[in-house]
Amino acid sequence: MAKKENNDEKQKQPEAVQAQASQQPGQPAVPTQEELEKKLPKDVQEKLKKIKEKLDDFQKQIVKKFDKYIMGVSLLPPPKPQQGEQPDKNRIHVLVLVDDSDSQKMSKLELKQKLTVIIQKIAEDIDKNIVPQTVILSELWQSCYDAKYDLLQLIAMGAPIYDLGMLAAIKIAEIHKTMVLKKFEKYIVSYVLAGSLVQGKATKTSDIDVFVVIDDTDVKRMTRAELKDKLRAIIIGMGIEAGEMTGIKNKINIQVYILTDFWDSIKEANPIIFTFLRDGVPFYDRGIFMPWKQLLRMGKVKPSMEAIEMYMSSGEQMLQRVGAKLKDVAVEDMFYALLTPSQAALMLYGVPPPTPKETPDLMRDIFVKKEKLLEDKFVTTLEKVIKIRKDVEHGVKKEVSGKEVDELLDASDKYLKRVKKLFAQIEKMKEEESMLNVYDTIVTVIRDILKMENIEKVKADDVVNIFEKELVHAGKIPEKFLRMLRQIEKAKKDYEAGKLTKSEVETVKKNSSQIIKFLVEYIQRKRGREIERAKIRVKHGERYGEILLLEDTAFIVHDIDHEEKELSKALVKPDGSLGIIQKSSMEELEKHLAKYQIPPKSFIKEPIFEDLKRVFGKDVEVLINY
Repeated sequence: MAKKENNDEKQKQPEAVQAQASQQPGQPAVPTQEELEKKLPKDVQEKLKKIKEKLDDFQKQIVKKFDKYIMGVSLLPPPKPQQGEQPDKNRIHVLVLVDDSDSQKMSKLELKQKLTVIIQKIAEDIDKNIVPQTVILSELWQSCYDAKYDLLQLIAMGAPIYDLGMLAAIKIAEIHKTMVLKKFEKYIVSYVLAGSLVQGKATKTSDIDVFVVIDDTDVKRMTRAELKDKLRAIIIGMGIEAGEMTGIKNKINIQVYILTDFWDSIKEANPIIFTFLRDGVPFYDRGIFMPWKQLLRMGKVKPSMEAIEMYMSSGEQMLQRVGAKLKDVAVEDMFYALLTPSQAALMLYGVPPPTPKETPDLMRDIFVKKEKLLEDKFVTTLEKVIKIRKDVEHGVKKEVSGKEVDELLDASDKYLKRVKKLFAQIEKMKEEESMLNVYDTIVTVIRDILKMENIEKVKADDVVNIFEKELVHAGKIPEKFLRMLRQIEKAKKDYEAGKLTKSEVETVKKNSSQIIKFLVEYIQRKRGREIERAKIRVKHGERYGEILLLEDTAFIVHDIDHEEKELSKALVKPDGSLGIIQKSSMEELEKHLAKYQIPPKSFIKEPIFEDLKRVFGKDVEVLINY
């Protein structure tokens, strides 16, 4: 590593960073090549036109001859004449960059010599003043490995005539590197070109990936994270500026690392860093990058066993997460996606919302057998989704495959389309005569919601007004549902007066399903929240348990994270303590919950805390705000 600067100079860096960060880019607009040429004298313009025609001919011939191996052709500025020499103004200096990455039949030197002879012959046949300089890619990269950057600087000064993307990448990276080093040279360890460009996979539109490593080993006046963030913002800003100056549209993708993080990434076997070391080409290096690269080639840079085990286990963890997500989609999302519209259809028909377990039977009895509006196969789909959810909850089904999810999604999609059609059938069947039923159903649901909000007794004529005051104006239910309800209320009055119009029937048909579905979902959400409030969550050892208090009965889950949940129940005595603890099941808990529109309010009394020790052990802890 190069010798560090003294601490005083290092300590000036934060101010320099802040000053630079506060500056706004103010580079003047760079004129295009066409704009510059128009300002030249007529005779010079004519001369340039002839040179362009010759260079186009030269480029087309060598590309035709060597096809994809020609990576770029660039017009170079005239070389600086040796002492005592007169510059030859007629000479046209051209650089030809050739991809030799798959050359196997001859050595790199022999290949370059052969290419040079052929390319020079093509140039002479067009114009003896064309002076081509052939550069093979491996020669360019080797010069960078040897910390010789003359060829990079030469390419950066050239004007590309033909380019597959490499010349543009080198040009913008070299200019960006110069800007960065000019401002922060003391702190830049390495500036490296990486990514698809150096892997031989680049296209004309490929991103230009560069890595900048910053020395943070002597930071005193700010944290390492602050140093990285501040320098990163400035360095990325310089990348944008370099793109504007060169007119190169490809995105320069800049990764900034501080030296300590970079070293940690190597020890942790970070694949990105290993790939970067393997393929990267240093455009600037203070003796850090190349030794690491050589050590990697020699097999000396190896990940620790801890890092290997971490990467091995990460694959299993990701697969487990995928499995959990699949189960979540199959169990919860699809369950509610089918259940809620089914309950809404039953409510539209005039049946109070049933429990999940009762829903398929009611759908079959009413819509399949009685009204003959629905095919039995769709009820079977609903039953299947409910069963899968139950099997997963009870640990009977451990996994849900992607194929099963796809099949369920397809069946669920067909089910929802059919239920949508069922809504239309129910509405058509009931239309005018069901107007009162629809209104009464909505009012019943609203009364249930008001009870959940502790508003018990409401006169029939006041339901809509109380709904507006207590739920809509309180921001609990959107205003649009009040407008729908008012329209349905008006339709009911018109029906009773014999003035119901076709338009009103259509409005009721359109709005009733929406408002019922929303109100059902509101009840379900509210009920779920109330159930949570009736729970006491505890920690005992490394496990978590909970007690659900439902008036005179308490249900106990001993380990909420265990797939096969162990449930118990006990009577709640008048003094708040628990009676004899007996075995229970999820089915018994669901039946008990079904008795309540909302779980009753329960008060925790002191004796129950002693019972918690009896149930969960003396190390039990009660969790608050879990």
